[in-house]
Amino acid sequence: MSILDKYILKRYLITFLVMLLLFVPIGIMLDLSEKIAKMVANEAPTAAILNYYLNFTIYIGSMLFPIFLFLSIIFFTSKLASNTEIVAILSSGVSFSRFLRPYFIGASIIAVLMFVMAMFIVPKASLDYNEFIFEYVKKGKRDRVTSNIYNQLNENDFIYVSSFDPARQIGYNFSFEHFNEDDQLEYKLTASNIRWVPKDTLYRLTGYVSRSLKDSTEIVETRTRLDTIFDFKIDDLTPVSYVAETKNLFELDKFIETQRKKGASNINTYVMVKYKRWALPITAFILTLIAVSVSSIKRRGGMGINLAFGIVIAFVYIFFDRVFSILAEQAGFSPIMAILIPNAIFTVIGLYLLRNAKR
Repeated sequence: MSILDKYILKRYLITFLVMLLLFVPIGIMLDLSEKIAKMVANEAPTAAILNYYLNFTIYIGSMLFPIFLFLSIIFFTSKLASNTEIVAILSSGVSFSRFLRPYFIGASIIAVLMFVMAMFIVPKASLDYNEFIFEYVKKGKRDRVTSNIYNQLNENDFIYVSSFDPARQIGYNFSFEHFNEDDQLEYKLTASNIRWVPKDTLYRLTGYVSRSLKDSTEIVETRTRLDTIFDFKIDDLTPVSYVAETKNLFELDKFIETQRKKGASNINTYVMVKYKRWALPITAFILTLIAVSVSSIKRRGGMGINLAFGIVIAFVYIFFDRVFSILAEQAGFSPIMAILIPNAIFTVIGLYLLRNAKR
């Protein structure tokens, strides 16, 4: 690694670290000022608050990694340009492509960090972060769908509850239907409610009625109460809205496959979480390309013009990413295309800006 590589890479990583250390505490103070009243009102323990802000730092910091990366490159590259250092480097015979090399080495380091965090560290932080929010900040608000819940357990079995109380782990107006290979209803069970009994690891049905067909004969059985087992967990009736965020790389793949077999209607939401994690390291390279291309030119307005232009591009990128994510989650748009299109558009923009920067 040459002196030039070490010089730029050092500035790259130090500026990125300073950006994190500067903005994360500001984010914590803003969040605390917004939520402190509700935390006190709901009697959140001090230890829980401290743990929340540890997870907040990981959760929010990882989300803002690409923006911090983008702004830090614009900041220190603009300083290089304003000090005429880039002109001196290129005048010494170094090509612009060679000048970019330390930037992409730095992007590779950040991309690996982003990948490891997104796949293995952030999911645990996301779980603790969201659990705290719904326990002490949004207490009493729903963190999942709790009415008219329909779920397909496998190809032949279906369950339904009209409403579900996650705190008491009880579902009302429960029904279980089993179809044979010819799609004929073979067995149906209904109950006024279904409750999970952790002590005995079983389900308790109240107002139980079952109907089964054998040789064109309907057999009806009724009971006031029945303790039984089913091949599903009580939380499978309605997973929390942020469930995909709390799964690591391997857990998320298994979860998506399970939900796909069940015919989950919101499967695209879970798939989008997976693809966004894989696309996050690629984003580091795209934003690095754009940031260097924008800020390596010495402008009359100085660093402020570069930062303003960079911020506009960053927010446009976020806007495109959000629009395509909503299309995938709510309009049935292909999740893979929702990830590829914004990245492809901004890759083209980056190459265009790079071409102008070389000139």
